[in-house]
Order: sequence, then C-alpha cells, then structure tokens
Amino acid sequence: MTFSRNAAVRRILSPILLAAVASAAWQAPAAAQRAPKGEKKAAAQPKANYSKGFVAAYKPLEAQVNAPAPDYAAIKAALPGLIAASQTPDDRAATGRLVFTVGQKSNDHATALQGAEMVIASGKVDAAASGQFNMVAAQLAFNLKDYAKARTYAETAIKAGYTQNDPELLVAESYFAQDQYAPGLKYLADTIAARKAAGQPVPEAWVKRGLATAYNNQLDAEANQWAVVYARDFPSESSWGDAISIAINNGNYAAPEMLDLLRLARRTKTMRSRGQYLEYIDSADPRKLPNEVMEAIEAGTAAKLVDPSLQAVKEARASAQARLAADKTELPALQRDAGAAGAKLVTVMAAADTLLSYGKAAEAETLYTRALTMPGVNTALVLTRLGIAQLDQGKHAEAQANFAKVQGPRRTIANLWALYAAQKASPSAGAAATTG
Repeated sequence: MTFSRNAAVRRILSPILLAAVASAAWQAPAAAQRAPKGEKKAAAQPKANYSKGFVAAYKPLEAQVNAPAPDYAAIKAALPGLIAASQTPDDRAATGRLVFTVGQKSNDHATALQGAEMVIASGKVDAAASGQFNMVAAQLAFNLKDYAKARTYAETAIKAGYTQNDPELLVAESYFAQDQYAPGLKYLADTIAARKAAGQPVPEAWVKRGLATAYNNQLDAEANQWAVVYARDFPSESSWGDAISIAINNGNYAAPEMLDLLRLARRTKTMRSRGQYLEYIDSADPRKLPNEVMEAIEAGTAAKLVDPSLQAVKEARASAQARLAADKTELPALQRDAGAAGAKLVTVMAAADTLLSYGKAAEAETLYTRALTMPGVNTALVLTRLGIAQLDQGKHAEAQANFAKVQGPRRTIANLWALYAAQKASPSAGAAATTG
C-alpha cells in the first residue's frame, strides 16, 4: 500500500450516476403519473394535489429547462418564485425535482442539494427510492463541505437499506474531513465488525482507508490495530508487508524486538528494503547469531537489495564467517550447560537463541520453557521466542496461546505472530486471531 498524506477524498457518486438518478428517480410530475409502458396499474393511484399557483409557475420553467439550450441564469433567478408558489407536498416534491435537475445540469451543487432536500422534506419520496435520494443529498452536502449534514443523510440512506456506493464509507469520510479521526475510525471499525458478524463481505478499500488514515495521522496504536486487521482479512505479501513495516515504523524498537519482527518478515516473504536487511544483520549480530546473519546477507543479495561490496556488509560477513565454525562446535557444550541443574538464565537464553537460529526448534522450546521459570527473565521476549519455536514445529495452538500472553511493548509483535500462526494452521482461522 502506498500512503499519501492529504489525499483527496474520492467521489462516492459519479456525475453519470447523479444524472441517472435525476432522470430515473426524479421525473417531471406528468411522467410520474403514468404507469410504465406495457403494464397495467395494480390499483388506482391517489391523484396528485397541485395548487393552481404552482402549476402556473412550474410549466414555463419546465419548458425552459427542457429547451435545447437552457438559460440557467434566468431559470435560477425564477426559482424563488416557483418555491414560494409551492404550497402542497406534491408542489414541493415537483419543485424539488426541478430545482435538483437545474443544479445537476448546471453543475451547481448548492442548487442541486436544495432541490434534493425539498423532495425529501416533502414526504413524497417513494419508500423504495428513499435511500437513493438521501445518498445523493449526502454526496452533494459532502461536496459542499457540510460534513455534518452529509453524515446525517448518509446514515438515513443506510437505515433505508441503501447499499450501493459505500454509504458507510461516506459517513467515515465525513468524520475524517473534519479531522475527527478517532470517531471516524471507530465508526468504520464498528461497521466492519457488524458486517463480519452478519456474514457479509467487507470491502478491502474500507480496511485500507482505515489503515491509511490512522497511519497518516500518527495514530500509532490505531495504525497497528488496522494493520493486523488488513493482514488478517486480506492476507497477501502486500498486506503483511504493510503490517510489519508499520509496526517497525511505529515501534521505536530495540534490537531484540526488531529481530523478532524481521524474522516474521522473512517468513512472510515481505522483506522490502535494503534498510530492513541491514537492520536484520545488525539485530541478529554476527557475534551472537552468525548463521542468521549469513542467511540474511545471502537473501538480501539474492533479492538485489543488499550490496555485498558495502563495507558494513563485508565486515558483518567476515565476522559471521569467523564465528560460524566455532559457534557450531561449541553449541553442544552450550546446550549441555544450559540443561544443567545450576544453569544461569544467561546461559539458558544464549543456548535457546542459538538453537532457534539454527532451526533446532524443539531443543529451543525446551530451554525457553525453562527460562520462563527463572528469576529475572524477560517474560515478553521469552514468550515471543517460545511461540516462534513452537510455530516452527507446527504447534500452532501452543504458539498462539503463548503469543496471547505477551504484554507491554511487544504486544504488537506478538499479535502479528499470533495471526501468522492462525493462518498457518488454517487460512480461515486467521480471521479469528485476536488483535488485542
């Protein structure tokens, strides 16, 4: 996803659709009284109650509007007289249709909205068309920057059962346009939750809009939550890459946290930049986890995102290569020391981390489990890596359970790992993963 700040809000209804609404739904009074061709009237329709003064004022203006080259300035100048002559609900409905048509054809949103509001206020809107009328009014009000009014009409359209053109998104956009990001995001999140609960599809554009809004306005906690929703509901390299990148950008993490995030990026195949590979190399540290450093260098070089001739990369490779043979040789003794009765926490963690970096997940799991019982343990870190070790063995449920226990700054990292575990267990299970 590309986030662009202050992006223009897209139009919910196109000019073509507005024209279609005007011609199909808001016909002239005479046409409205005729049954469609080839159909018989099911029952006698109540006769429209037009006042004489209205008819006298309406007919000349109707002729001008339908002329080959209407003089909209003259027509608009005469509209106040027509409005004043409109006495009955039928008068006001017909006048509203005409006023809307004038505004729509002359690209005058204020006049079009005035007409739409007259029709709605007349009480003569057919129940089946009520949602459409209100949605048009909502869009016009939005274009005129009357966001509170736009929100009211869009909500009325939703209550009337209108579902086209994303009226819910317009409600959210009406909040965003007023810099009311928190209520707008809450509305959007609640709407998405309600749709999911009802078994209805959620447009991907809604989730991406919520994510972009939170991210662009530095709402870090909300951005992290929306990123998880995006990767959960629309899993792909793009959504996972966004979720991990946003967590990195918002987290201000130290090396241990960064390492576990980038480990997830490798598993989801979403390492995107030279910077991420260099961060991985630095976080893994060639003196501590030389095998992972070498893997990161090779993967970054293969992806053409890491220049192996870069001095920092050359130094990291040399350091990792120098350490690698001794690391493998010393690992059995380190593992044996970590399993001894009097082993210290630092020894247990060093062995567990080394084993995990070599893909020896079962052995790492045993030591991480022991570390959790020892004084001074960094519980959030160990739970995270215990979950990773379990996930690497296919123990999806156990991994999710441990990720769910993580609290504090690592919570965002654990949420992403929990979601990944759920999706590895079952593609459909990802949607049930907690977002915390």
